[in-house]
Amino acid sequence: MEANVLVIIAIGIGCLFGLWIIFYFIPVGLWFTALVSGVRISLLQLVLMRWRKVPPSVIVTSLIAATKAGLKLNRNEMEAHFLAGGRVKSVVNALISADKANIELNFKVATAIDLAGRDVLEAVQMSVNPKVIDTPPVTAVAKDGIQLISKARVTVRANIKQLVGGAGEETVLARVGEGVVSSIGSADSHKSVLENPDSISRVVLEKGLDSGTAFEILSIDIADIDIGKNIGAVLQMDQANADKNIAQARAEERRAMAVAIEQEMKAKAQEARANVIQAEAEIPKAMAEAFREGNLGIMDYYKFQNIKADTKMRDSIAETPVSKPGQKNRGDDVTRK
Repeated sequence: MEANVLVIIAIGIGCLFGLWIIFYFIPVGLWFTALVSGVRISLLQLVLMRWRKVPPSVIVTSLIAATKAGLKLNRNEMEAHFLAGGRVKSVVNALISADKANIELNFKVATAIDLAGRDVLEAVQMSVNPKVIDTPPVTAVAKDGIQLISKARVTVRANIKQLVGGAGEETVLARVGEGVVSSIGSADSHKSVLENPDSISRVVLEKGLDSGTAFEILSIDIADIDIGKNIGAVLQMDQANADKNIAQARAEERRAMAVAIEQEMKAKAQEARANVIQAEAEIPKAMAEAFREGNLGIMDYYKFQNIKADTKMRDSIAETPVSKPGQKNRGDDVTRK
């Protein structure tokens, strides 16, 4: 009796497992849902989707949504897009949104955008509801040397035709920054920019900065402008400091040359004094030679000595310093004597 019960339980479990296998490979419930929703698809196709590693629920629910929205999509193309790594639900939702917003978008373009790595649904939403991009602070200098720091808000919408191969937000921000710098740099005075900030917007919009990008620029609004440094004055100060350093270097060079010339002249003076001393050392030798040859007598020698003594005395008198009030001058005592 117990054995029969165990057999019945095993058979029941096996039947349940078999039914789960059957309903997994043959999604009858999904087929019936598609049938009542107006989507014609056979059970055999659903089974083959399982074998092709395509989730039938993704394809069937997307077909139901497209059919209810009045779109006609091809099941094979949807399967091919899924097998290529695409997002079928996102593409179908984008097609429905584009159709409701009267935006021209077909399945081929939508799948190309999706496979390119862009969110096609977000692109359609951005076409309906434009996006505002805040630029980072852009620094530029007017012709009068005053630095201006500006922030802009760029309103863009997606350009469906340029989403494949078009540049992204980074390129738009870079071009807008370049246009702001060019506009401020061409202004004669920073005051004119502060008085009419819309002149920057006009100049930037006229440049056609959205060319080759995945966006269409609708407007560029200057949100804030701040005054920065006086770059012209800073440059002039730097130039003045550079000129001062150059002048100091040249003055130091001239001073060094003057010191060198002074040292050279001192060396020449020392050389001249040495030559004089050397010449004076030859005088006794010449006098001795004159005595031997009879050209100089003893009286001539005494006269020479007297003249030498008188000269020395006069030199000593001439070198006597000027006395202060109340002091006697050495020359006065000599005169009294």
